[in-house]
Amino acid sequence: MESTPLKLLLFLTLIHHLESHSSASTLPKEALPTKSGYLPVNSTTGSAIFYAFYEAKNTSNTSLSETPLVIWLQGGPGCSSMTGNFYELGPWRVTASVKQNVEHLTLEPNPGESYSGKYVPSIGYYILKKNPLLPASKRINLYGLAIGNGLTDPATQVATHALHSYNLGLINEKQKTQMEKLQIKAIELTKAGNWSNATDARNNVLGFLHSITGLATLYDFRRQGPYRSDWVEEFLKNPEVKKALGVNESMVFEECSDVVGAAVHEDVMKSVKYMVEFVVKNTKLLLYQGQCDLRDGVVSVESWVKKMKWEGIGKFLDAEKDVWRVNGVVAGYVQKWDNLSHVVVLGAGHFVPTDQNVNSQAMIENWVLRLLSRMLKSFQLIFDH
Repeated sequence: MESTPLKLLLFLTLIHHLESHSSASTLPKEALPTKSGYLPVNSTTGSAIFYAFYEAKNTSNTSLSETPLVIWLQGGPGCSSMTGNFYELGPWRVTASVKQNVEHLTLEPNPGESYSGKYVPSIGYYILKKNPLLPASKRINLYGLAIGNGLTDPATQVATHALHSYNLGLINEKQKTQMEKLQIKAIELTKAGNWSNATDARNNVLGFLHSITGLATLYDFRRQGPYRSDWVEEFLKNPEVKKALGVNESMVFEECSDVVGAAVHEDVMKSVKYMVEFVVKNTKLLLYQGQCDLRDGVVSVESWVKKMKWEGIGKFLDAEKDVWRVNGVVAGYVQKWDNLSHVVVLGAGHFVPTDQNVNSQAMIENWVLRLLSRMLKSFQLIFDH
């Protein structure tokens, strides 16, 4: 019998940030990935993608071919997934000392999330479209996609900011009307295909909201200061850390690339909802958001989900929203039907794993293990026949 292909899940989310403890700036052996380095993209230009691979630790009851491979991609656009690695996911996270001395950055053991709402479904869509055209040995065994606080259908999502902020008590009626005018402008430019100006118009909406509310960040309206993703950048510039990870000495880490951001500026307001609609018909999809995100949060995502062209959407919208508990404590709410699951994570902003590390780990592990269980049952049925 041939071995079962590796189970692949694309787990994509957002961007940046960190917390604190001791005082060494080197990379502890326990925090090293199993393997890291460069995947060549174009031999002519010399372009490559840096990766860090962490082998699953608890595989005693699972063969290698049945062990899920979870891929994390950051948002931005143009932001590095190494931020997610060392700030959001763990098992070790970069932190500052209690005094927040940037010279004393370290890694702290920790159990282990925007624009990926565009390219996660794009990657899944491409794989699912290409697989039927390939021989079985060449197919990618994609078992699910997860999108955290994603920007997926921008024109629909940008229309939600004014009312959402008003209902939270952050703005008054006059300010809501002003925001709605800015939102309409962004929507009109999007419908006209004026992509660059549409992106600028969306930025104006968010900039106006940030200005009139005085919030530290729209990524989480509770925070008294911004997320400190700059700690990760400082840490990854350390020569010893670069050497341990196998990074080219001449490379200088940037959390987010302005070059990439400029290159995809016109792409920001383009919808990929049709890709999500195709994906959910062919594989499992998890959408999750932190309740306190004002950019791509719950209201924003639900606005486009209810417009999905999918035969199961009616059943999904009619499904109950169940209370989700972790260790007996309410962690959020779950709504699901068939291939689609939607999770609202309490006490979290845009960067869910950073704000709720234990609960987000429970969420993704339960989802992945449920997929794995179904896959094994399906495989057993095929084998029995």
